[in-house]
Order: sequence, then structure tokens, then C-alpha cells
Amino acid sequence: MPEPNPNARLEAFCDGVFAIALTLLIIDIKIPSSAEINNAADLWQALLHITPSILAFVLSFIIILITWVNHHASLKLGVRSSPSFIYANGLLLLTVVFLPFPTAMMGEYILTNHAAPAVVLYNATVAFQAVGWIMIGKTALKDKLYKNEEAALVVHKNIKYGYFAFILYSLFALIAFWFPFTIAIITILTWIFWLIWGINMKHE
Repeated sequence: MPEPNPNARLEAFCDGVFAIALTLLIIDIKIPSSAEINNAADLWQALLHITPSILAFVLSFIIILITWVNHHASLKLGVRSSPSFIYANGLLLLTVVFLPFPTAMMGEYILTNHAAPAVVLYNATVAFQAVGWIMIGKTALKDKLYKNEEAALVVHKNIKYGYFAFILYSLFALIAFWFPFTIAIITILTWIFWLIWGINMKHE
């Protein structure tokens, strides 16, 4: 008996990868064992010390959540998959799974005078994720995987968004060599914008 959804296994695999990536984000966030906690004031101080890590976690959680929502919507545009599409999808998943590493670096070093590598790597990862989106869109068009012409128009639009994101976050990664803290703030603001925009889109 054929599957009602030809992409069911692909969706299930991707959902598992997204879930693992979200879980990995929180693993490194904890009160250091070296912290001496003798009273409530000490615990508040320890929590304050890991606040950058918590903020980096929230940012990456938002990014992965938005990516999952968009990925879910993108798969709904197609009626089947192809080898090239699956590999392009794998490229996107690679960036999702890798994101916890620069997230941990951002949390650890953002308030130091050597934060640049962390912010550069973080934005470079997001820029590389945009490449994954571009490849997913292009393979979907090349292999004619979309439902209809209306879906094809949405795929074309998503590719344009991918190019925009690649240019934007590549520039952020470059500028972060000199202004890491400023770029970190701007990165947070852009993703807050994408989150609000995405929520509002769902109500249109």
C-alpha cells in the first residue's frame, strides 16, 4: 500500500534532527561546578554570570524554531522528493545540528575582548544555512517536485529570501571581525523581526 505522503519518512527524519539540535542547545547551560554557592546571593551571581549563555540559547532556539516552521511549510509545497533534493536538505540539516557549537561560543565569549571568532562563526553558520535553503529551492524547481505553479512561485520567492539571507549574514560575519558585540545585537534584532513577521504571516 503506497504512502499517502511520499515525503513522510523525510519529514520524520528531519523532525528528529531538529529535536536533537534543540536539545543540544541547553546541554552546556549550567552553573559551573567551580562556583561556590553558599547563599542565595551567590546563586543569583552565578545565574547572572551565565546570562549570556541563556540569551544565546534563546536566540538559537528561535532560529531553529523558525527554520523548522519554514522547512515544514516547504515540504508541503512538494509531492515527492529526489536524490538531489534530499542531499540539499541534508546540507540544511548540517547547519542546524552545527548551530549549538557557535551558540556555546557566543555565550562563553561575547562579553570578552576576544568575542570576534564566536560572532563570526555564528553568522557564518546562519549564512551557510541560507545556502541550504537556496539549494533546496533550486533542486525542487529543477526536478519539478512542487505541487503546482502556485507552489513553484512560492519556491522562487524562497530562493530570493535565501540569497538575501546569505548576503546579509555574510556581511554580518565580515563586520563582526571588528565589531562583534554590535553585530551580535543586530543579529538578535533581525531574528526577533523574523519571528514577529512569521507569527503575523500565520494570521494573514
